[in-house]
Amino acid sequence: MTAVLQLDDLRVPVEIGGSSRKARLTIEADGSLRLRAAEDVATEELQQFLASRREWVYRKLAEKEALQHEPITKELVDGEGFLYLGRNHRLKIDDMDGAVRLERGRLVLPRHLVATGEASLIAWYQRCGEAWLRPRSGAWAERLRVAAGPIEVADLGHKWGSATAGRRVRIHWATLQLSPSLVDYVLAHELAHLSEPHHGPAFWQLLARVMPDYEERKQELARRGGRLWFGGTS
Repeated sequence: MTAVLQLDDLRVPVEIGGSSRKARLTIEADGSLRLRAAEDVATEELQQFLASRREWVYRKLAEKEALQHEPITKELVDGEGFLYLGRNHRLKIDDMDGAVRLERGRLVLPRHLVATGEASLIAWYQRCGEAWLRPRSGAWAERLRVAAGPIEVADLGHKWGSATAGRRVRIHWATLQLSPSLVDYVLAHELAHLSEPHHGPAFWQLLARVMPDYEERKQELARRGGRLWFGGTS
């Protein structure tokens, strides 16, 4: 009979076989998890191994979710919708000079920037995102009792955020399309890494202390992440 372990709410069947004591975790084509291990590896050891791979699992599941959906593309025309902090703002092409801006609930793109519209909009997410995140970063750092360095909004590929050895925290610009509660999850997660670099029990305990519902937020991020705009216009 195949043993089954749990990783949060995910069921992980354990396949026994082989002589190597090194456990191997894979994500199948249907998104299910499978763990392969030698017969003499204790269940407690396998459970610890699963816990150590938690972040990898959720990242890969989020990437798979994103790949299963057609990439979101946008048209730089009046009325196209762009999310910012969970709210949808319609694009307005304007003849006035200046930079991209929010005005009366509309996202205004000056006509002279249409040729470089995608880059201009991403730069707007970065500029507004850094201003919005800066005070929240300080508040979450205080709760987590960490000394945070500067915060930066950038393109991080498949990663929602990162924390460097220099105590600098970086957040993907696309994250700013999410609701504030999910942006806070990404921000607090990265700030927690300044104290606990690895995804071991101490890391999750620290995050749970300041964000008791982090698990629900993490799962919501995995559901919504693949449906965001990551650049690409038609």
